[in-house]
Amino acid sequence: MPVILKTKGFNIDFLKLSPEERKQTLKALRFLVYNPRHPSLQTHKIEGTMFMEAYVNMDIRIIFERTSDTIVLLAVGHHDILKNL
Repeated sequence: MPVILKTKGFNIDFLKLSPEERKQTLKALRFLVYNPRHPSLQTHKIEGTMFMEAYVNMDIRIIFERTSDTIVLLAVGHHDILKNL
């Protein structure tokens, strides 16, 4: 199981989410740890970057970097969250 590291930016973004969005995000993070290829995540590399993206729902995205044993959570938020990185 990979180690999860949350950046300050991720923590700030997470607190901006509604309680329901936070709940959905935590569920998506469990999938990301235990089954990163879960179909609901639609995990993929973001074109032109070294970052990965996973879907929380149709609007919320998690931006992260992954090595073989670590997931670094960079940001979470609405679809245009990548603009903030």
